[in-house]
Amino acid sequence: MNKPFSASVETTRLGIMHLKRYWEKQQAIRNGVLNNADMSEEWQLDYTLLVALNLGLEQTVRYLYIDGASIDEFEDWILKVNGGSIPEENIRQFNARILQRDEPKKREIEQVLSEEELHFWEENGYLIIRGAIPKEDCEATVKVICDFIGADLSKPETWYTAHPAKQGVMVQLFQHELLEQNRRSPKVLKAYEQLWNRTDLWLNTDRCGFNPPVTESHPYQGFPLHWDVSLKQPIPLGLQGILYLTDTAENQGAFTLVPGFHRKIEAWLSSLPDGENPRNQDFYALGAKPIAAQAGDFIIWHQALPHGSSPNLAHSPRIVQYINYAPIDLEIKKEWI
Repeated sequence: MNKPFSASVETTRLGIMHLKRYWEKQQAIRNGVLNNADMSEEWQLDYTLLVALNLGLEQTVRYLYIDGASIDEFEDWILKVNGGSIPEENIRQFNARILQRDEPKKREIEQVLSEEELHFWEENGYLIIRGAIPKEDCEATVKVICDFIGADLSKPETWYTAHPAKQGVMVQLFQHELLEQNRRSPKVLKAYEQLWNRTDLWLNTDRCGFNPPVTESHPYQGFPLHWDVSLKQPIPLGLQGILYLTDTAENQGAFTLVPGFHRKIEAWLSSLPDGENPRNQDFYALGAKPIAAQAGDFIIWHQALPHGSSPNLAHSPRIVQYINYAPIDLEIKKEWI
């Protein structure tokens, strides 16, 4: 099917390439003349464009789908959520990748993870980076999130108040100077670089999380354990990460995963009866583990691990921020299983 979209090299008034093509594709999807899967080979490029523009994926798609914005309105919105400007270096680096110019500058990868930590990673598929963010920055970020959704930690009745930015345990808050400062934690970046064994990584702009205690009138609003990747084998390397902004006990809605499943998933898939949906299994029976950690600790995990939040059975909310780094050429399986 011939899709008459602009070439990726074409720029708009922001000076960044691929934006007009991305906008045209989203309009076509909104109007029902293009399916999300039709141009899946460009998904990572589309995502990196949003990364370069400091935009969250969901907030961008939501804006374009609901408002049906023109390209000029879209660019005005991009500038608005970014406080009026986009870093010129982001635009330069992204355009250079489109043009396949300027190989990323090579620099030595700092070995911040010990041999013991690397062995744990190989065996379990996750790590806890202790003290990635100072406690005082966590406290300040918690205040930003609570103020945004109208929650007062001293008043439990406010933890359950409806807010348009709350989607289950997710909070659609993406742009704030403290969130960006946390994303650029040197400990977080260096851990990602060592696990990827490369330095040409792009920082995403992801959302936050607010998981209050379960009550009779307010059941758990999170997702069951899941994957965010196709299960087509072999699952390529892909990392994800979550920053605890509050001290979190195992029963406090802690992030939960199945340790070591990246080494078992292929055999497990083969063991399922024909026609059985691998995403509808009892992952807790496979050894799911809630991860307790302190405010400022960062959990990084392999995308092949079933993972998710858990019901909060404690007495205070679990508050987090999602942070990830990935290369522009991240391998993505076209077939979704």
